[in-house]
Amino acid sequence: RSVYDDQPNAHQKFMEKLDACIRNHDREIEKMCNFHHQGFVDAITELLKVRADAEKLKVQVTDTNRRLQDAGKEVIAQTEEIIRCRVQQRNITTVVEKLQLCLPVLEMYSKLKEQMSVKRYYSALKTMEQLENLYLPRVSQYRFCQIMMENLPKLREEIKEISMSDLKDFLESIRKHSDKIGETAMKQAQQQKTFSTALQKQNNVNYGRNMHLGRNRILESKNEITLKRTFEDEDEHEEEVLTAQDLVDFSPVYRCLHIYSVLGDGEIFENYYRKQRRKQARLVLQPQSSMHETVEGYRRYFSQIVGFFVVEDHILHVTQGLVTRTYTDELWNMALSKIIAVLRTHSSYCTDPDLVLELKNLIVVFADTLQGYGFPVNRLFDLLFEIRDQYNETLLKKWSGLFRDIFEADNYSPIPVANEEEYRIVISKFPFQDPELDKQSFPKKLPMSQSVPQIYMQVKEFIYASLKFSESLHRSSTEIDDMLRKSTNLLLTRTLSSCLQNLIKKPHIGLTELVQIIINTTHLEQACKYLEDFISNITNISQLTVHTARLYGLSTFKDARHAAEGEIYTKLNQKIDEFIQIADYDWTMSESDGRASGYLMDLINFLRSTFQVFTHLPGKVAQTACMSACQHLSMSLMQMLLDSELKQISMGAIQQFNLDVIQCELFASSEPVPGFQGDTLQLAFIDLRQLLDLFMVWDWSTYLADYGQATSKYLRVNPSTALTLLEKMKDSSKKNNIFAQFRKNDRDKQKLIETVVKQLRSLVNGMSQHT
Repeated sequence: RSVYDDQPNAHQKFMEKLDACIRNHDREIEKMCNFHHQGFVDAITELLKVRADAEKLKVQVTDTNRRLQDAGKEVIAQTEEIIRCRVQQRNITTVVEKLQLCLPVLEMYSKLKEQMSVKRYYSALKTMEQLENLYLPRVSQYRFCQIMMENLPKLREEIKEISMSDLKDFLESIRKHSDKIGETAMKQAQQQKTFSTALQKQNNVNYGRNMHLGRNRILESKNEITLKRTFEDEDEHEEEVLTAQDLVDFSPVYRCLHIYSVLGDGEIFENYYRKQRRKQARLVLQPQSSMHETVEGYRRYFSQIVGFFVVEDHILHVTQGLVTRTYTDELWNMALSKIIAVLRTHSSYCTDPDLVLELKNLIVVFADTLQGYGFPVNRLFDLLFEIRDQYNETLLKKWSGLFRDIFEADNYSPIPVANEEEYRIVISKFPFQDPELDKQSFPKKLPMSQSVPQIYMQVKEFIYASLKFSESLHRSSTEIDDMLRKSTNLLLTRTLSSCLQNLIKKPHIGLTELVQIIINTTHLEQACKYLEDFISNITNISQLTVHTARLYGLSTFKDARHAAEGEIYTKLNQKIDEFIQIADYDWTMSESDGRASGYLMDLINFLRSTFQVFTHLPGKVAQTACMSACQHLSMSLMQMLLDSELKQISMGAIQQFNLDVIQCELFASSEPVPGFQGDTLQLAFIDLRQLLDLFMVWDWSTYLADYGQATSKYLRVNPSTALTLLEKMKDSSKKNNIFAQFRKNDRDKQKLIETVVKQLRSLVNGMSQHT
């Protein structure tokens, strides 16, 4: 490339040099050829001389060969005869040897056919294995052996099909018998647990005598009955203890496993078996839609699952490799998740606590049974805690109805006891102690009503019902104690509290009933400590334990009592309003009747009789009710005077109204409820008293002069109130000439009224501007 890329004449120079080089090489070649030419000529000459000698030698060899062939013809003929005889002899020997090899093959093949006909497939496979490995290789060159070789795979396939058919029949059989297997396994597990529990309780009877007396009797009787029944059940089932092998023939699966293992298809068989069993597991785990309606639905569901895994556990232990522990654990985890989801869904439909309790017992037996076969069941016991919450909810709903029925049936009057026997019956149901009452002779009355001992007994029954669910959950006594206290707290703070609140708000509940409800809640509050002791006796957990929860009954009953007290105040005010509504004042009357109004006397008599009922209430409650009633009465009377619809009021009406207020003050001073200090109760009417005194005495100069001073005689009279009432009286004077005498006798007094109105208005305006 450099030749072409460089100077213009470089190519020509290169060609000239190349031609010179070629001429030099040609001269060297010519010199070399001239040097070796003479040797070549000498070699050709010697080769021509040898050719003549070779021709002579060829003629001699040919002649010698012809003479040798003629001499050996007879020897060749004899030799061929000898060879033929020896071949025949060797063939006969070979036939005998081959027949000796073929006869065992034929005998084994005949044996194979016989084994196939009598369905001894495993032996037939062993025979085929011997034929293939031992006999047929010796005679594989024969046609009949090839036919046999071609038939053996077909026979194997036939055996596989037959064994697979038997396996399918086996799978169908265990599917049908799963519930029976599971039922038997669960029954045996339950019997074993019942027997162990009964023995343990029997050994602890003496210790149990130190517990609560009533509970002790129940436990002892239950122990004796349970142990007796357990021994009877053991006697009944001692002769016949069925197992999975008794209910199902497992030989098809063993046989099929061996056949496939011999054929080298053990993995295919394992995969098929596991696949089919997974399908059956999904079918078993699919519940019926109506399973939640009856306990039998749950029992059948659990029995099928237990039966399924009992079979798998049996297969795991009697076979090698067909199922493994890893496989069963994986299958169980899948099933467990499905079971928990199903139970969580279906149990949510249960509204009957008895059904939920039976479901819990079934789950416990189900879990104990499978735990006995080595399956982990902790998640099932965790599920039971969720179901326990639902069980408590169903109990709360049931007890809510019981509480409502008790409250509906109660007469809200003290319990009468005619003799000692009736008295003991009541205190056996409710822990009541009153030394003063004990000193009284029969007949006498207990302060609470019938609902109190009934409520107390129902709370104890609720605790028993909660305890039933807590049994067999493999939890410590401390945890059980905590569960009982939490569920009891829910009963008290939510269910009973709600029932009490609803009861208090019912329209037919009067003041007498409300007073009795307050008394009832006081005694129930005092009984909470006995409920604490009751739970401690059941669980054997001391209340002094650090982690022991406390019952919240005190707050429940206090809240109910406060609600009842508030309802008392409300109903008293409503009753006062009813009396006020029937008031019929003649606001234009010229002078008073000289006596208090009839409606007010009726109201005072009602209040007096009502407060007499309050003698059983705590002093503070009665005092608050009395003060509230007087304040409400005072406020209602004041509103009556200042009613915007009332346009005119005469001095006679003021005088009549003053008589009514005097009766109210007399009622307040008569101490209708003990415990008030001095004239505390009379202060409820102080606003009315000062207002009426101001108008009755007509002491405006003092009012206006002392207004705003702490020592004012009319300190509680508001200027706007006085102005409103004065304007009503001023309007009334235009028609009734109430001020005519003033105008005739002293026109300056009329001017004073106008002046007072102006001054009151200025005070009112000043107050509004200041505000």
